Amino acid sequence: MSDAKDERERWIAELRPRYQQDLAEGTERYFAPRRADCPWCGGELLSTRLRTTDLLQHKPGRFTLDRCETCGHVFQNPRLTAEGLEFYYRDFYDGLGEKQLGDLFDGRDSSHLGRARSMTAHDPTPKRWLDVGTGHGHFCAAVRDGLLPDTSFDGLDFTDGVEIAEREKRVERGYRGSFPALAGELAGQYDVVSMFHYLEHSADPDRELRAAREVVRPGGHLLIEVPDAESRLSRLLGRWWLPWLQPQHLHFIPVANLRDRLRELGFTVVAEEHTEPHEAIDLVAAVWLLLGHISPPENTPWLEQPPGVLRRVTRTAVFVAGIPALLAATVLDRIAVRPLARRLRLCNAYRVVARRE
Repeated sequence: MSDAKDERERWIAELRPRYQQDLAEGTERYFAPRRADCPWCGGELLSTRLRTTDLLQHKPGRFTLDRCETCGHVFQNPRLTAEGLEFYYRDFYDGLGEKQLGDLFDGRDSSHLGRARSMTAHDPTPKRWLDVGTGHGHFCAAVRDGLLPDTSFDGLDFTDGVEIAEREKRVERGYRGSFPALAGELAGQYDVVSMFHYLEHSADPDRELRAAREVVRPGGHLLIEVPDAESRLSRLLGRWWLPWLQPQHLHFIPVANLRDRLRELGFTVVAEEHTEPHEAIDLVAAVWLLLGHISPPENTPWLEQPPGVLRRVTRTAVFVAGIPALLAATVLDRIAVRPLARRLRLCNAYRVVARRE
């Protein structure tokens, strides 16, 4: 453990000069101009839904989410530019964050299989499946090994996680890049295209849906899961609601909007689920984010200097003191929120299955 910690500290020290150079130029350059209309419907009646900071990595910057009062779409405004996305994604899904993320998604086979069964209820034996936003390919490996051994799984992602997925044999073929840019060469090749917590990361979710229509064969299916910002907990918890995930999440699409757009693209929605994709983590994650916010930061390359001994001890003390609150929140998530999630509109995600006609 000590060797791994020392190696991480050396890695952070090596990364620090680049981050400090980036930050010396300010974070304002990472944002596009603020827009005056909704990117989903074009409506011009907007209201501020949320103002927050980066509560996970604690990189500098402030972020605003606006809500369209015409269609309910929630979006980051001003939105991060490509340069901004690179800065805030750096060391989140890969680099420093690669092992932590891998540990998070590994061992979640039951969740992966539950997602797949939403699809196999409509096509029990798909031959070819493309998982868009596959990350390190854990979903593909779990479903292939536990449910669909005869299905060929490919993955697509814009990070090097998909290259790791191919190298580790979790996917047969890994495509790195933009889904809309790659859609032409993949046209009509797949029985299933899945997007699990992917659309909210896209700068243009409508373009992603049009790409999916091109890649799914006629009669094939599109499987989508996204955070549900219409959850009452998103208002009750405010900035401490984990699915806001700023600044990575750019769009939050109400389920009615997604159903309508899929119909316009020639899909028939055959299933809509809310209880099944709900993760019982809202309260415990809120407590965790709050503790991380009030405690001194851990050592990261975007800090000018590593935290001293006193700040490290204080951080540990804050989290130790927060253990009772974390335990209580965990219990409430499981025995109070989860059983009532659908009835009280507390579900933090929804899932849609649509057939291409």
